[in-house]
Amino acid sequence: MESNQKEKPPIIWLNLSVFVVTFSVAAIGTPVWAWYHGFDWAQIAMLLIGFTFSGMSITAGYHRLWSHKTYEAHPALKFIFALGGAYALQNSILHWSSDHRVHHRHVDDNDVDPYSAGRGFWYSHIGWMLREYQQHRYSDYSNCRDLQKDKIVMWQHKYYLPLVFIMNFGVPIVFGLLHGDLWGAIILIGFTRLVLNHHCTFFINSLAHIWGTRPYTEKNSARDNGFLAFLTFGEGYHNFHHIFENDYRNGIYWWQFDPTKWLIKSGSWLGLTKKLRVTPPDRIEKARATMLLKNIQARLSVSPNGSYRVQIIEQEYEALVARMSDYYEAKKRLIDMKKKNLLKKYEAAILVQQLQILKSEFHQQKRNWQTLTASYA
Repeated sequence: MESNQKEKPPIIWLNLSVFVVTFSVAAIGTPVWAWYHGFDWAQIAMLLIGFTFSGMSITAGYHRLWSHKTYEAHPALKFIFALGGAYALQNSILHWSSDHRVHHRHVDDNDVDPYSAGRGFWYSHIGWMLREYQQHRYSDYSNCRDLQKDKIVMWQHKYYLPLVFIMNFGVPIVFGLLHGDLWGAIILIGFTRLVLNHHCTFFINSLAHIWGTRPYTEKNSARDNGFLAFLTFGEGYHNFHHIFENDYRNGIYWWQFDPTKWLIKSGSWLGLTKKLRVTPPDRIEKARATMLLKNIQARLSVSPNGSYRVQIIEQEYEALVARMSDYYEAKKRLIDMKKKNLLKKYEAAILVQQLQILKSEFHQQKRNWQTLTASYA
């Protein structure tokens, strides 16, 4: 008799074994070793260093450099990220980037998105890697033809497994021999560090599409979450990222925790990174204002006299967008003309004065908007 249920794809036993073994050693071996032998500050420091190195190789390298091309990097930095990516054990740069580009193009499409949050927390967190849901992903890299021209990417892809063994066993073994506690290093810096790296990264595919706010767009399930940003070196500002994926920043404000952004920016001062891409500020401000307007419209649609208040807010929104457009267009025009040396001194002075007036009007309208919408925030 045929089953009415759709047959599940075959289990990927290698992936299942890696996740079960590493998690078991981390969850059982770490507390047992800590109880009987303990870990000193040197081991804990090395755990943090390894976690940061492998984690930021994913965020700054795999994600923002290779998947989204948000900046360009010196070959030396790319080589370091390639090693760190193997240390993180999340597949090669080429494969990871291919999956991620499909995710962005088809986000929340349960049939195409490799780790669609629409299929539940377990699937988007780890389940998608445990079965052959999309076998073609392991041979079709047509969406990464640009990366196939990168010698470091293809070198890492070709020698990925040897690099995984060298990094994941070599680093803890060398440290353990130098430090004098081989098994403690293997457990803490090998297994525990790897499990922490895995699940913190996986939280972006799962929790960051479930838990948090959507200040920029509601067209997909991605959320902004400051706590997840702390665990993932800035990747938790996921709602911003999904609407402005070509921006090298995820946390755009100075107070937002985004060490990946800080690393990339610092690299530009040292000549290690260049051509850092940022989203025009007017696009960001308009997206926030539009999303806030939608939220207010939804709330007032079910309240008494809501239509009248919505009308007032919509008028203020239209005024805000108009002032915003006037100011940023004038600013861009002035910058372009200065670059092309098309301005005389007195002409530049007049345009600067006009720009200041537009800026003042925009900021005043922005304050009006913020005051009006504050009670609905």
